[in-house]
Amino acid sequence: MDNRSRLKFPSRILIIKLSALGDIVQTLPVLDALKKTWPQASVDWITGEVGAGLLEGHPLLDRVIVYPRKRLGRLAKNPLSWPHLTKEILGLKKELRLSRYDAALDLQGLFKSGIITILSGAKIKAGFDKGREFSHMFLNKRLPPYDPDKHAVLRYLDLARTLGAHTKDIRFPLGISDTHRQMARDILGSLGIEAGRFVILIPGTIWPTKRWVNSYFAELAVMINKCLGLKSVVVGGSQDRAMGREIENFSKKSARDLTGKTDLKTLAAIFQLAKTAVSTDTGPMHLAAATDLKIVALFGPTAPWRTGPFGHGHKVLRRELGCSPCFKRRCQENLCMKEIEPKEVFQAVKELCK
Repeated sequence: MDNRSRLKFPSRILIIKLSALGDIVQTLPVLDALKKTWPQASVDWITGEVGAGLLEGHPLLDRVIVYPRKRLGRLAKNPLSWPHLTKEILGLKKELRLSRYDAALDLQGLFKSGIITILSGAKIKAGFDKGREFSHMFLNKRLPPYDPDKHAVLRYLDLARTLGAHTKDIRFPLGISDTHRQMARDILGSLGIEAGRFVILIPGTIWPTKRWVNSYFAELAVMINKCLGLKSVVVGGSQDRAMGREIENFSKKSARDLTGKTDLKTLAAIFQLAKTAVSTDTGPMHLAAATDLKIVALFGPTAPWRTGPFGHGHKVLRRELGCSPCFKRRCQENLCMKEIEPKEVFQAVKELCK
């Protein structure tokens, strides 16, 4: 066996996962497996700005390196800025090389993550063969091309296993502190909502085709309030504020809007206090599932067997249309989401609230 293919005692490991939030959350079991196998190993993680909000201060990480994706992207578009771009890249190389990594795991599988892998100077540069944008060219330890229909969590763990990490018990270490838990209780208390007496609503997605109808969310919140005596809380990022306000107004405050009002760790702490959640296919859905919250997940253009909430007990609702999943970001009709009715979703919520 190649001496580079398996490490008995790696002292320094670099995780490369740059985005997005859902992908970052689904990579957490890799971090857990590495530290469980080699407790004394130092593990760093290079990530984008969004991922840093969840990972910074994590007790299992020695360092979080923020990859300034937006800034580097702007520099790359302007040829006059290329000297500055080169300086930034060489600075990143110097920073990474100082750590003398034994292994780097490219869990992103893109050209930019491949560049980071080679810049790291790690002895083992591991990833999947035939990666996107020729990212596999930068590897010296290649797993066979992954099955796209295999859940992302399991695919990522395959890569950890190639180093010799133990991956039998799958856990999502979120690193939530007591401070975040108290902040979550304080925020809910300001709305007059008790722990364990509310349902989370997660309407926001980057893809328009993944969205459910705002009025449907509002109708669902009214049913939850009238029939179950529970409030609903709409969560999401600052980009979802208009959506959150609309759902709150349509529901006549059966749903309360918290979009853009929490950081990621406080949001995770709020999930820990909820009864259940209703979500589209989006990053906060994976964060909620990582807290062991059971979810009613609404799927249309994407495949739940690939990116659905990981674990047992969730309820996935989707229409078996001939065009679904299409994996398209745009659709004029979007019937796969519109045909999921609020009454059907309410029945699933009711079952999870028992």
